[in-house]
Amino acid sequence: MARQININCDMAEGFGAYDIGNDVALLKIISSANVACGFHAGDPTVMHRFVMQAKEDGVSIGAHPGFDDLQGFGRRRIYMKPDELEYMCAYQIGALQAIACYAGLKVTHVKAHGALGNMAMEDESYAMALARASKTVDPNLIFLAHYGSQLHRAGERLGLRVAREGYADRQYADDGNLASRAMPGTVFRDAETAVRQVIRMIGEGEVVSRNGKVVKVEVDSICVHGDEPTAPVVAAAVRRALEGAGCTILPLDKMNLAR
Repeated sequence: MARQININCDMAEGFGAYDIGNDVALLKIISSANVACGFHAGDPTVMHRFVMQAKEDGVSIGAHPGFDDLQGFGRRRIYMKPDELEYMCAYQIGALQAIACYAGLKVTHVKAHGALGNMAMEDESYAMALARASKTVDPNLIFLAHYGSQLHRAGERLGLRVAREGYADRQYADDGNLASRAMPGTVFRDAETAVRQVIRMIGEGEVVSRNGKVVKVEVDSICVHGDEPTAPVVAAAVRRALEGAGCTILPLDKMNLAR
């Protein structure tokens, strides 16, 4: 199973005086962080504190744009015109690029958050809007996209460097997308369950869906959601399992990703 693999995590999702997730612990485990940019979570101070810590821990940073939905944590579906969606995402990428300058870091990738990401997995117009925003702001940004989704196809269509993503802590639907969080059991908080899914994903190129269907996957990066209290334990177990299987864990910008 020897190969390069990335572990990414959605992070910096606090706001003001409130913290969500154990960013300090997770930065010691993962290799790339998706940074909330102030719409679904995060603010300039949270972002600044995070990028300074990411620099210290040697973790690459990417923009994690979401819907303008602080109360719903970006997990409520919002219907927008594709051009407005595109500009909203470009705005958030630019915000992180500005804050990253304080740490002397370069924003390396883009990954959509929550409902925005789920909608773009299924909706070509949303996927293309996200891909256009990424390419317009910086054509060298890596486009982190769920394998086989409309996002994956949009990134390839526009000639972006695409990192194919799989999930350690989420259950899959029969179509290869993620099963809805509204259904019980679709978020894995048990480390052993997450490890089993990841090892099958990497070793055999497949996952088993909620309904028992075997779904083909090809992944460059494994995601763990940082807002879950169990995230550090799950992420650490996944990393140990991957390294034990001979994988080398790298930041996205250090990986050999084809356009």
